[in-house]
Amino acid sequence: MFLRYFVELDLPVAQAEAALLDSPSTWLPALADSAVEGAEPLLAEVGIGQGSLWVAKRVTVRLGRPIKFPSKLALPMGWEPSGWLLPKLDAELELGTLGKDRTQLAFSGRYEPPLGTVGRTVDRLALHRIAEATIKDFLDRVATRLQTTRSLANGHQPPEAASSRRVHG
Repeated sequence: MFLRYFVELDLPVAQAEAALLDSPSTWLPALADSAVEGAEPLLAEVGIGQGSLWVAKRVTVRLGRPIKFPSKLALPMGWEPSGWLLPKLDAELELGTLGKDRTQLAFSGRYEPPLGTVGRTVDRLALHRIAEATIKDFLDRVATRLQTTRSLANGHQPPEAASSRRVHG
């Protein structure tokens, strides 16, 4: 299954790149954990994973080397929840310029639902929407982190929120 989501940031791409690449292993895993924890009520709402029985509480995040293209920066990543219900995810965080002072932060990811045919059926019925909500929450938190880092570096108050759009899911 494929997931894509993006947000627009009110900062130049060079500043967004610097904030994204400033020790991402220290802050990205915590944001991924928070996003997965946020999936628990959604799973329970559709009758899957009551309590801590099935839902992962921790995520192992792998970060690859950033790849600089002429039009974007890509940071390969993957995450694997500790529970068996949520799938392993392979993805990229991407930064691209939208002009002098605007940047697009995008998430493109792929996952295979667990449990074979049963998992794919459940994914079509409910889990894909939960995956979309989890990724949206994660990317919104990354955007807030990048904008806050930029604002604090410039001695300003952090912006309220980045604008966002769901592209594909």
